[in-house]
Amino acid sequence: MLDKPVLTTVGALIGSSGAILTHIMCVAMNRDIVSVLLGGYGADVPTGPAMEMEGEATFTDVDSTVEMLKEAKEVIIVPGYGLAVANGQYAIAEITKTLRDSGVNVRYGIHPVAGRMPGQLNVLLAEAGVPYDYVLEMEEINDDFERTDVCLVVGANDTVNSAAEDDPNSIIAGMPVLRVWMANQVIVMKRSMGAGYAGADNPVFYKPNTDMLLGDAKKVLDEIRGKIC
Repeated sequence: MLDKPVLTTVGALIGSSGAILTHIMCVAMNRDIVSVLLGGYGADVPTGPAMEMEGEATFTDVDSTVEMLKEAKEVIIVPGYGLAVANGQYAIAEITKTLRDSGVNVRYGIHPVAGRMPGQLNVLLAEAGVPYDYVLEMEEINDDFERTDVCLVVGANDTVNSAAEDDPNSIIAGMPVLRVWMANQVIVMKRSMGAGYAGADNPVFYKPNTDMLLGDAKKVLDEIRGKIC
């Protein structure tokens, strides 16, 4: 292999790409590479139990969600791995176009590690025809949630978990997250109330300004599209 320059070059490119992706993910999780590789060795470790969930989850339906989206002036959509798995990017792109044509300022907030690798959601939205200037990174949009009428979270969990900021004993404590809970109304689309990839419960689900819209993301988005478009 070492005698073949092409194989050596390709191997170096693959290795470098992996190192860059690892660095991006470590920065996004606010963890150093050693603590990630060694499972927490040398990092701050929670000293007590994570805080218990308070409040009671409330649930909504497609009709109520459609009405809130139509009446809103500012909407931020936060997609996650659930959108990618359900292949719902085309439906949400059509919903976005229709809402924007009616005067609603719809934008997207993307966490650096949304999905299973950096950039996955950006690629999916671009594939569905969502213009690049509608899609903003976490640092660009995080301060706008408090001026947002409706935040629609589609298949995201850990990247919108307020415990990262509020609970020092959470396993994701210190990880930068999208502050969706600052919006006037939050609608979380998920298959179930289960925890995300990190296994951490999400207090956002139980906040007074959050409604859960459970079901398969593509099926629910298709229903919303049918009533909006």
